[in-house]
Amino acid sequence: VSETMSTNEENKPPLNGRRAIPPSYSNDEENEVPEMEAFGVIPRGFNPRDYLRVVDMYMFKDPHEVNKQEHHTDKYYNPRLIVRRGQAFQIQIDFNRPYKPETDQFWLEFLIGRNPQQNKGTYIPVLVGNVLKPGQWGAKIIHRQNNSIRLSIMSSTTCIVGKFRLYVAVLTPFGILRTRRNSATDTYILFNPWCQLDAVYLDDEKERQEYVLNDVGVVFHGNAEDIKSRSWSYGQFEENVLDACLFLMDKAELELSGRGNPIKICRVASAVINSRDDDGVIVGSWNNSYDNGVAPSAWTGSVDILLEYYSSKQPVRYGQCWVFAGVFNTFLRCLGIPARLITNYSSAHDNNANLRLDFFLDDEGKVDTRLTKDSVWNYHCWNEAWMTRPDLPVGFGGWQVVDGTPQETSDGMYRCGPASVQAIKHGHVCFQFDAPFVYAEVNGDVFYTRMEKNGTQVVESIDTTRIGQLIVTKEVGGDGMMDITEEYKFREGSDEERLALETAVMYGVKKQSIQDTTYQPQTEVEMDFQAQKAVLGNDFKVTITFRNKSRNSYTATTYLSGNIVFYTGVTKSEFKKHSFSAELEPSSSRSFDIVIRSSEYMSELLEQASFHFFVTARINETGKILAVQKAVVLEIPALRIKTKGELIAGKEASVIVEFTNPLKQTLENVMVRLEGPGVLRTIKKQFGRIPMNSTLTWEVKFTPMRPGLRRLIASLNSDALRHVYGELNVQIQKP
Repeated sequence: VSETMSTNEENKPPLNGRRAIPPSYSNDEENEVPEMEAFGVIPRGFNPRDYLRVVDMYMFKDPHEVNKQEHHTDKYYNPRLIVRRGQAFQIQIDFNRPYKPETDQFWLEFLIGRNPQQNKGTYIPVLVGNVLKPGQWGAKIIHRQNNSIRLSIMSSTTCIVGKFRLYVAVLTPFGILRTRRNSATDTYILFNPWCQLDAVYLDDEKERQEYVLNDVGVVFHGNAEDIKSRSWSYGQFEENVLDACLFLMDKAELELSGRGNPIKICRVASAVINSRDDDGVIVGSWNNSYDNGVAPSAWTGSVDILLEYYSSKQPVRYGQCWVFAGVFNTFLRCLGIPARLITNYSSAHDNNANLRLDFFLDDEGKVDTRLTKDSVWNYHCWNEAWMTRPDLPVGFGGWQVVDGTPQETSDGMYRCGPASVQAIKHGHVCFQFDAPFVYAEVNGDVFYTRMEKNGTQVVESIDTTRIGQLIVTKEVGGDGMMDITEEYKFREGSDEERLALETAVMYGVKKQSIQDTTYQPQTEVEMDFQAQKAVLGNDFKVTITFRNKSRNSYTATTYLSGNIVFYTGVTKSEFKKHSFSAELEPSSSRSFDIVIRSSEYMSELLEQASFHFFVTARINETGKILAVQKAVVLEIPALRIKTKGELIAGKEASVIVEFTNPLKQTLENVMVRLEGPGVLRTIKKQFGRIPMNSTLTWEVKFTPMRPGLRRLIASLNSDALRHVYGELNVQIQKP
């Protein structure tokens, strides 16, 4: 079999001295393949019909047939054969006469992209032999009957992941006869977490069911004291999603020969998920105005975003971190790489990566927004993908952090990862890719620094426990939360934690030493701040408590600043200022309540309903300053979803979505979305307005396709109110 199949002359790329064949970046493009490849002059009497000829091929590609069942690909809504690498699959070939092994010779050819080459893994001839070797390409006959044979075919465990074209080639004395191009025999080959020799092998079946085959998930948001959750539809098996994911690799210009490597795939995907640099999938927007697009909070899943991008080839507007992470998770699970969505509460966005987030205070003890460049996100979502890391020393395989949200550039592009979680925990941040940035996201210290008139910086207080205080993901097999903070860091204050920090500093994470600033911690008086659980649209109370542990009487000039913030910790506006003087008796505690009225915050509110309270107090007698900050997230009322009648596959049913406006104002421009992977494609409906205390009711008729446990997810979006979600698990019966 020739190394590269010759094409007609005018298609030949020009020689450029280095390589005759340009790199192949597209899974979609193809060359024509000759049906008769002659060895020389063909004699006049030659008739191809005298030789063995393929009449038909059966791929066993229906969801209930052997291949999709054994390869765990029966859920893909796709008519072609989909198999996982390193595992045998079956096809049947019907010839024009019985196959005679003594004289007939044929082989299979799998091709991907343009200019397929054997040494690049893009042209794969598969010969028929007597045994299949694990992890290597091969084929053997398992059944012969009349003119038909059934083959068992093994693919390589390092094979390129993508869509291959399949030909059968028959050898004749005068040339090679090939089957015609037939797209019905195209075969998708995916990663195989069930195969021990695959780089993404995961040994626990429950985890494979969750991290590869579950098409819905949960996103945790809010903040660490007040965790909120919502469902997200990954929909990796929905129609055209697999093709859209392969298109992302074309878009990222990942050479076909690199597409068997999960490290390379994750690295380029983390760049192409966001639109910075490369016109990738989603445009990020954190400024609360979402013209000509969909507000990040309105999306209920990844499918709409991926399919819109696949058809328009234009970035989709708009996303924030959980949207990038949700789409990235779909991409990874769709290709067969085990993946999960992670939330890091109080995530540091440390602009100069010195493990120190500086909040500068002015004379009065208020935060100086001009000088303060670092920010603490209430939460930040990223992904973990499971794979071996042959490029790193032993022990750093397993979960790897990948992040598609554009925060900082890495090697000149907005991308992040894969970074080994194990390396981050132990401070071994020298190993590629982007480990120092992720280390800072979960390990920084918050410094409150006051600038004196003469320019000296006085550190008033240091908070070592706030950053990365809780890291979570959805539990396996349920919707609850699993705390994985210990995977990223040792217990706060333990010897191991100190050692990991010293290691990280040794490997080049900058840690500003405390010596270059004056810091005298203040121990005599403690200040604490608590907020009452609050529902959007209602008044609520906050409490400042002082504990004077000394024998002296003090007065504390106290300043409370209430700010409306983006979940990224960036302030939009200050809506509440309140100062008072607190008389503190020796050895006693005293609390002060302050009421926050809905009329003060409603007009300014941003979509995630998050506040940031900043309290500073100056002890007049000693000049010491106390500082404390806290994020508060309001409770947003939920959508209610219910179904009418029985749910039977193939029979029409009804779902009803209801919402009561809790605000003291009319909601304008209301848009409701409803979707359920495997149940119904996203439906949107615009409602003009909902007056206060009124209830919106929307009934949707749908026909569920497949039996089983499914989830419906809905969102409501309006000018004044966003981040309204509802969900319902439904059991669809067999007909």
